[in-house]
Amino acid sequence: MKRMAIVLAAGQGKRMKSKLYKVLHPVCGKPMVGHVLDTVQKVNCERSIVIVGHGAEAVQSYLGEAAEYVLQEQQLGTGHAVKMAKDLLGSEQGSTIVICGDTPLVTAETLEALTELHESKKAAATVLTAYTDNPKGYGRVIRSEDGSVQRIVEQKDCSPEEDAVCEFNTGTYCFDNAKLFAALEKVTNENVQQEYYLTDVIGILVNQGETVLGYMTEDYAESIGVNDRLALSEAERLMRERINLRHMLGGVTIIDPASTYIDADVKIGSDTVLYPGTVIKGNTVIGEDCQIGPQSDIKDSVIGEGVAIKHSVLDQAEVGNRTTVGPFAYLRPKTKLGENVRIGDFVEVKNARIDNDSKVSHLSYIGDANVGKNVNVGCGAITVNYDGYNKFMTEIEDDAFVGSNVNLIAPVTIGKGAYVVAGSTITHSVPENDLGIARQRQENKPGYAEKIRDRAKAKKDKK
Repeated sequence: MKRMAIVLAAGQGKRMKSKLYKVLHPVCGKPMVGHVLDTVQKVNCERSIVIVGHGAEAVQSYLGEAAEYVLQEQQLGTGHAVKMAKDLLGSEQGSTIVICGDTPLVTAETLEALTELHESKKAAATVLTAYTDNPKGYGRVIRSEDGSVQRIVEQKDCSPEEDAVCEFNTGTYCFDNAKLFAALEKVTNENVQQEYYLTDVIGILVNQGETVLGYMTEDYAESIGVNDRLALSEAERLMRERINLRHMLGGVTIIDPASTYIDADVKIGSDTVLYPGTVIKGNTVIGEDCQIGPQSDIKDSVIGEGVAIKHSVLDQAEVGNRTTVGPFAYLRPKTKLGENVRIGDFVEVKNARIDNDSKVSHLSYIGDANVGKNVNVGCGAITVNYDGYNKFMTEIEDDAFVGSNVNLIAPVTIGKGAYVVAGSTITHSVPENDLGIARQRQENKPGYAEKIRDRAKAKKDKK
């Protein structure tokens, strides 16, 4: 049976008090609507329609070709929003999931179970429900003796008996597509808000003698809709716990899950250890047997196997197998480290390739450079890549040695096996196996230090 999805993402989200459109607020590194769209696509929905309104261009820009779009110019209720998809889906046969774009915690497993129940029982509609001891504010799900859904009653309309019901409507549904759009034609806005409610479809189907079922999720968290910053933080906490659990069950050691933050799309190999204070973001991929942290921040990077990273920041960097980084290193975009490389304390690397077995151990800046194999870059050495107008490349070939406090004024090449003496400022290339030295010969002036002190003291006494 064909499956489709309608994602409701047209509301403004005034309670967020934000310039950012509500469904684009991230939860664990991904906008909420991105989580929802990924989830419906995991249950094999062939078509995904996103109903956009406020911030439509921003939502479409983010989701791109992953969905089809319908603009709801006036927000006249959830029923009206779903009806906007009629031109695209009205003639389709199959099952249609309707879900809100601000419910990032709904899982694919739950949607699959909801849809399978719906399809196996040939229901007209199936409501995703949840249970809580305090359902205040939620629409109650009232079931018949046979367990089918009889109606959904909003809090303000509940009788005392209905108010005592603890099963509530999450706002996620699965419908027979043809029956959904037929029922939507009968929904009116004769209510206080003068809006068209999707919940009215349930009552219409029941009155027509159709089968309406309820599927209760075991995890209350899946019911959370994010309408303000408090709910956003709660969704972030719950999803972070879920992500950490998934990685730990997959063989990753997380020393302190409460202080470890991993984004939704991060991949981590088994036997890797994450130490407290570690933040791993974006599309980062980390191999097996790594030691990450403490207090490391890694974004959109690819880390090989057996790598150690301590107290460091990585942004769009690649790190080869068995390489060590830190403490207190900064790998900026387009950094590519080979295998068995050593990047030490207070080293910054940007737009540079450092090949296997090379070392930049302390207090250096390597920017816009290609560094070969088995190269040693001494303490305080830097590539001077910017003249105030343009960036230039530095080439350091295999087996070269660059001494401490060397300035390499790009563009310049240090040849294979060449040796640059400490303290030099190199403005011309050093050929293979040559020694480069560029510093003034030392001159000692006997007793001159005392004269300097006397002169300084005399100036001070005149003041």
